[in-house]
Amino acid sequence: MVAEEVMRRREVEVLDADCSVHRVAESVARAKVHMVNPPLMPSPQPFSAVLLAGGQSSRMGTDKAGLVIDGEPLWQRQLAKLHSAGAAEVFISGHLDGPYAGSGVEIIEDFMPLSGPLAGIATAFHRARHDWLLVLAVDLPDVSAGLLAQIAAEAIADGAGRVPAHGEWLQPLAAVFPRSCAPIVEECLASEHRSMRQFFRLAKEQGLMDARVLTDAEYAQFRNLNFPADLSGS
Repeated sequence: MVAEEVMRRREVEVLDADCSVHRVAESVARAKVHMVNPPLMPSPQPFSAVLLAGGQSSRMGTDKAGLVIDGEPLWQRQLAKLHSAGAAEVFISGHLDGPYAGSGVEIIEDFMPLSGPLAGIATAFHRARHDWLLVLAVDLPDVSAGLLAQIAAEAIADGAGRVPAHGEWLQPLAAVFPRSCAPIVEECLASEHRSMRQFFRLAKEQGLMDARVLTDAEYAQFRNLNFPADLSGS
């Protein structure tokens, strides 16, 4: 009986040892998994976003922000993209009585009315809490949130703003601007040269902005709604 008991205890000890080996092996395996799959890189620093919706829409004949695209008001569609792109705060640059009034989103009026998109960007910089500003025009219905997020991440990582470009074509109304270029915005507004292209040229010369070259597939997202005929693809 004593011999049998000794043998039984030895078997238990062997089983315990095997279990310990297996537990150690599992721990090592888990450690290897963690080493192979490191944590994701931290998100870029927070950025603000503004939806430019204060244009006159004279060629369209009606406020573009209120157009319905795929069953959804255009201003709502564009705001959703800015949120999905990761903006920490979102504003609408437009009219206090626009189609988006009462939406709960802060509306900021241009401090220089009828001065074009630069005035909306300048006003947004005065209001924004963060040093990076994502700008999106209300009449670019096909630009994806994913592309906007990618452009924002690239700009912040590089420390210079980004304007989508394809050949000689530029689209500065779906772009990312650093706060450091705000003085150039103000300078352009104070002069006779209030074009976005002129602003981009000056900011690029100072190393504050750069072109973000689009692929053909990305370029296809930049349909612009100016005339009623442009709605045929909606």
